[in-house]
Amino acid sequence: MIDSRTAPFAALLLRLGLGALFIAHGLLKVFVFTIPGTVAYFESIGYPGVLAYAVIAAELIGGTMLILGIAPRVVAVALIPLMIGATLQHIPNGWLFSSPKGGWEFPAFWTVLLVVQALLGSGPYALLPKRRG
Repeated sequence: MIDSRTAPFAALLLRLGLGALFIAHGLLKVFVFTIPGTVAYFESIGYPGVLAYAVIAAELIGGTMLILGIAPRVVAVALIPLMIGATLQHIPNGWLFSSPKGGWEFPAFWTVLLVVQALLGSGPYALLPKRRG
């Protein structure tokens, strides 16, 4: 049974955690791997280099929108394909993310968390939890 008194705060914590992770991963690509390095990596795995810019933007903008609570259900659903792509890229590396080049369990779990966020909704303290009308 779901505790209706605490469930909204679980949704809030999930939203904040997901947002922080997306921002951290976007900033990792900008400041650690660098944008040119991220572009080169995407090209090395067969993705178009321009996709790196879209992924960085999606992580930074999507993460910020999740933290602020701006259409979090829509944002969570929009980020699912990004995480499916990351999962597919990591499958050849094996199960655990501690494997060389990282395994696929972390992005797969992250995908599941996005689905959960989309199902739960925004939780409290969201600026624009849903569209009106």
